[in-house]
Amino acid sequence: MEHHSLERYSRQMRFSPIGEEGQQKLAQKSVLIVGVGALGTVLANHLVRAGVGLVRMVDRDYVEMSNLQRQMLFDEDDVKESLPKAVAAERKLKAINSSVIIEGIVTDVTMDNLPKLLEGIDLVLDGTDNFRTRFLLNDMCFKKGIPFAYGGAVSARGMSALFIPGKTPCLRCFINPGEGTGQTCDTIGVISPVVDIVASYQVVEVIKYLVEDEQSLRGTLRSFDLWNNHQFDLKMDKAKTNCPTCQNQEYPSLQEEEDHVTTLCGRETVQIQRKEPIDLEMWSVKLESVAELKKTPFLLRVQLAEGERLVLFPDGRVLIQGTEDISRAKTLYSKYIGG
Repeated sequence: MEHHSLERYSRQMRFSPIGEEGQQKLAQKSVLIVGVGALGTVLANHLVRAGVGLVRMVDRDYVEMSNLQRQMLFDEDDVKESLPKAVAAERKLKAINSSVIIEGIVTDVTMDNLPKLLEGIDLVLDGTDNFRTRFLLNDMCFKKGIPFAYGGAVSARGMSALFIPGKTPCLRCFINPGEGTGQTCDTIGVISPVVDIVASYQVVEVIKYLVEDEQSLRGTLRSFDLWNNHQFDLKMDKAKTNCPTCQNQEYPSLQEEEDHVTTLCGRETVQIQRKEPIDLEMWSVKLESVAELKKTPFLLRVQLAEGERLVLFPDGRVLIQGTEDISRAKTLYSKYIGG
């Protein structure tokens, strides 16, 4: 191992369960982090500093002022520039560790693009804020035999588990798809330390797995409430009878029709995915006479006279911000974008 690597990772390698051999294993591994918000920035920060060979991050959103309370890789300049989270995180992390490969990809994760995002990946980490995407990741990971590190944080509560196809049950064995409570960070808030702890629990299990110290894996779904001082470990020794994913290999999330219109939970935002890409330059010319525009290399923000806002991305996504009403969103979309 080169001298500068020995120096960079010296404290980690002195920790005997990792050592020089474990460090070399980390350098040969590749991970995918889905969501680069609160959880995702902590996950990426730890894994890049730890020397994981390739860290690929994907996120559909851009940095806003309300993110700065808990999303540790972002600052006020990122907000001013309306930088996509994946781009801002990639920039920061490349300045932290130039010896690993860091890829920030700005897109929405779908059934169609997930197989490509998973190419060459050893493990997937959940930094998402919705169960629809989590179940998609769970099902695709179990179908492809890739471990999935789940994490969730809201209010002062957190949950985490590492699901390993063939060795543990899956996310569906513990959480039902229909159990959404509507409790999100945007509706009931979240405190930053919860996020750090959930993500740190995720990362520790991931590092154990990547350095192949599998006997040290926790093997539980851990949930806790920091404010009320509770912690609970649920053993992951039994799969749910007839679990459609890990027992019956039906993978329900891979059978669902991709919905091109989605409500971003608790965000007063509807997303519409177009089949064709969006030329930001062309659209800024089209819309400049009817709306107040802000254009960056990554997106076009359109403040409508009606009060709502459109955000156009080159990959064909349009966010309608200021409403959760899908028909209202579609009306504004067809009024200004057509199609």
